[in-house]
Amino acid sequence: MAVVLSNVNSEASLQKLNDYLLTRSYITGYQASKDDMAVFTALSSTPPSSYVNVTSGVTAKGEGIKVESSACSVASTPGVTGQKPSAADEDDDDDDVDLFGEETEAERAAAEARAAAVKASGKKKESGKSSVLLDVKPWDDETDMQKLEEAVRSVKMEGLLWGASKLVPVGYGIKKMQIMMTIVDDLVSVDNLIEDHLCTEPANEYIQSCDIVAFNKI
Repeated sequence: MAVVLSNVNSEASLQKLNDYLLTRSYITGYQASKDDMAVFTALSSTPPSSYVNVTSGVTAKGEGIKVESSACSVASTPGVTGQKPSAADEDDDDDDVDLFGEETEAERAAAEARAAAVKASGKKKESGKSSVLLDVKPWDDETDMQKLEEAVRSVKMEGLLWGASKLVPVGYGIKKMQIMMTIVDDLVSVDNLIEDHLCTEPANEYIQSCDIVAFNKI
């Protein structure tokens, strides 16, 4: 059953979302989708480090989470967050949660059947994947942030998939960009990606530095 969050930025909703992601790697299904982007863009800023499952940026199997606000819905695409919810909306958070959805017997049976099929076929286990959230910082407040994002996304390699992004105010008119990516661990080194591609020419014309905000095995 779906989990409905009226205001994903409230402490109550963040805790519920953190608990929901405890046993999942994506909001819905088995890979990053528009649902992950919807929840990510609904966050007004990076959640406190105490919500470790939320800061990973993506979640795994389950019926899903729906964010009810003008800021974002499950069907939305990355964009600007909407208006601040009323106190009444925050008070209704508990009422909005239908169920934190333990796996149904059918889902467990399906997962066990898949695992048994893989074991029986003797297939080689797929290389692990990770979801990573990066902070990309410009040189100053005059840096063209659209060009900065284009420079980041222009980096292409096998095993790298760029996801949703958003701008976060830092101060003095400066904004940094936060961007999600999914990597195949055996193919992509995040340190090498930063040092050899994002912080060297031509990308360093716009990028001053990059930091790893969250790194989560999928």
